[in-house]
Order: sequence, then structure tokens, then C-alpha cells
Amino acid sequence: MVTRHFQLFVIIFCCFFGAGIATAQNGFENIIQINGVTMTADSLRAVPDVTITVKNKNRGVESGFNGVFSLVCYKGDTLQFSSLGFRSKEFIVSKNLEGQYFSLIQLMVQDTFYLPETIIRPLPSKEGFDYAFRYWNIPNDKYEIARKNTDAYLLRVLAYTLPIDGHNAQSRMQQQMANDAVYYGMQKPMNILNPLAWGEFFEAWKRGDFRRQKEYYKNDY
Repeated sequence: MVTRHFQLFVIIFCCFFGAGIATAQNGFENIIQINGVTMTADSLRAVPDVTITVKNKNRGVESGFNGVFSLVCYKGDTLQFSSLGFRSKEFIVSKNLEGQYFSLIQLMVQDTFYLPETIIRPLPSKEGFDYAFRYWNIPNDKYEIARKNTDAYLLRVLAYTLPIDGHNAQSRMQQQMANDAVYYGMQKPMNILNPLAWGEFFEAWKRGDFRRQKEYYKNDY
């Protein structure tokens, strides 16, 4: 009786194991790697930065500087090609392809954009142009705003005046603890007798670092 149950268990196990192997082999055979290049349809030039995605799946790649890309997908999937200035394209991977490698040259067609009309009118008079040139408040563009926000002197002043956050406070505390551990059981050196520190102080004085900070505070108030 025990032998019969053991034989039945072995038969069922072999059936499930064989079905799993067949499914894995079938799934591996459906995987294909596509190596290709995106080019213009009229001049056959490489089109960089083309987004290649698998339709209805959250994965894809982007073509390189020379338009070359490589993507792994399943046979029967649909590839979507999109790029700024070109019409979107779709390519259906055939289910009858043999092997796991396929080469593709995708031609991209330039798209035409129609912008709304722009009407340019002159100012009423020369005096009106002179008034607008002197008194109109033209807002800064994004480049000018970014330049002011990344000014080296302004960032240095903000670093000295703004309070530190919790992360910086923790970092400073750990750094201070590490420095104290170096001189544990010893007398710390005094920088008042350090010639290098005095040299840096005189150099900063000559450059006018302290004067510029003082003038900046006066302009704020």
C-alpha cells in the first residue's frame, strides 16, 4: 500500500516538473533581443535620443548619440518609437521569428509643426519707445534668474547667514566628536600661535573679505 502511494506521488511530481520545464523553455524561446538603429527617412542620418518603449508595459530604452539601441522583449510585442520633431512609429515583433536575436533599422519621418501667428506692431512714436526703453520693467528670463541664484558670492553669504538644518547639525556634531577623539587624553593645540592660521587671516584681510560682508549687510538694511 505504501509502495503504491509512493509510486503515485512520483508520477504526479514528474508530471508537474515536466510541465514546468516545458513552460520555462517555451517562455525562453519567446524572448528576443532587438539590436537596431534609428535613422531619418530622407537622409539616412542617425536620430539620437529616440524613446523606444514596449506598448502597454512599463519598460523601454533610449537610443544613443549614434541612434543605436538594444532592447529585450517578447515575440509579439509592439515597440513604440517617439522623438521630438518626428512622427511616432510602431513596430510589431513577429511571433514567427527564429532565434533570440533580431536586427532592426527604424526610419523616422520628420513632423511639421504649425505655430500660431504672431503680430508685431511698432510703438506709436519715438517718445513712446524712449519711455518704454527707460521705464518699462521687463522681468528676467530663466537664464538670468538661474545666474543670480547660483552667484558664488551670494551662495557664500547665504552659507554664513542661514541657519543649518538637522542633517548639517548632526554632521557637525559627529565631526566635532571625531576631532575631540583625536586629542583624547592630550592638550589640544592653540591656533593663536599657528603661523599658517595667521597667514590665512592676513590674506583674507588683504582681499577685503570682511569689508565686503559688512557692506552686504548694510545694503540689506
